[in-house]
Amino acid sequence: MANDRVSGTPTRRNYVKGIGGVVIAGGIAGCLGGGGDSGDPNSTGSNGDGAVTVELSPVGEVEFEAVPESVFTVFPQYADMAVALGHGEAVNSMFSTEMAGTIMNHYYERLSGVSFEWEGLANPWQNGLPKERLYELDSDVHLVDPTYVTSLENWSQSDIDEISDSLAPFFGNFYSGTHAEPTGEYDGEYQYYTLWELFGTVAQVFREEERYEALASVHEDLLATIEEGLPPEGERPTAVRVTQSGEEFFTYHLNKPGYWLADTRPLGAVDAFAEEDWSALWGTVGYEAMLEADPDVILHLWGLGPDYDMGQVRDDLASHPVGGQLSAVENDRVYPAGMRYQGPIMNLFQLEMGAKQLYPDQFGEWPEYAEGEPYPEIPAEEQLFDRERVAGIVTGEN
Repeated sequence: MANDRVSGTPTRRNYVKGIGGVVIAGGIAGCLGGGGDSGDPNSTGSNGDGAVTVELSPVGEVEFEAVPESVFTVFPQYADMAVALGHGEAVNSMFSTEMAGTIMNHYYERLSGVSFEWEGLANPWQNGLPKERLYELDSDVHLVDPTYVTSLENWSQSDIDEISDSLAPFFGNFYSGTHAEPTGEYDGEYQYYTLWELFGTVAQVFREEERYEALASVHEDLLATIEEGLPPEGERPTAVRVTQSGEEFFTYHLNKPGYWLADTRPLGAVDAFAEEDWSALWGTVGYEAMLEADPDVILHLWGLGPDYDMGQVRDDLASHPVGGQLSAVENDRVYPAGMRYQGPIMNLFQLEMGAKQLYPDQFGEWPEYAEGEPYPEIPAEEQLFDRERVAGIVTGEN
């Protein structure tokens, strides 16, 4: 399990104290490693008053005296978690603000009463994540992995301790995204969690276990629907997830471990680059390598965002002397995809989107996507999860 080092000592906000009181058993399932994406944090937390203690690798046990009202995030999955738990207004920062915020709201548009005010949020990466920015934001919790932060050039464990002592604790787990070996500083054994296990643990910090459990039930139902509808393995298409850039493609796996693949792994398509062992978290290939793999389906990462025009992407591929020979291009199976940095709401939409793009005969056709528009409106009978149910959970109406 995670080490017992306390990552938050008394602060002037008094949000975090030394270990004591009731320990919530969240994240225990994550200590098993691997597994599916449904998650069960076994939470015994309370929505009432009083301190709660939450455990997460690699930070250990952290005690929260109150629900955080100002939340620092770097990667969008934590912002999406906050929105899902009814605390989106508490988020004060996010990486790739316009790109991520736009994509998030493209999904939220289909959930009545749900939105995210991303404009004006601080960019934590500006000038390399300086400590001064954390002091300026004066947050109640930093939803970011301290091990990841100490892998950055200008951070050390002493800096983590300083921020934790004077401001608020760090609480996050980054390397579960790909199951990569952590490169920063940490004590004990680093544990890996699924997306929904991590979400369940964050829910304890906000004392929103009931919302988590309700959304996890939606997720489990969606996975069951997908699993029931998948064709036999021998009848599944080959696919790639890429970002096209000039004469190259940034390429990402589909079925490897980690919550960055929580939207593709359950779909079970054949990864055209499955045998590639990239030293980084992604690889790059040229057009000739792409043609050699010749996937049936191309999923273009960030394709729902403002930085990519999918019509232009398709035109560029079709007009290229090699790209025009790709089966996915010839058969009009180049689709927009979402983000790897996905939280629970994004995960629901991206699972549905991918299922329709990869298996239209089983799950219904993916509608034509209009550039810059929200997630397409899909008739209720063709939806793979209930929008009203999700919206009611997030807004507290259910």
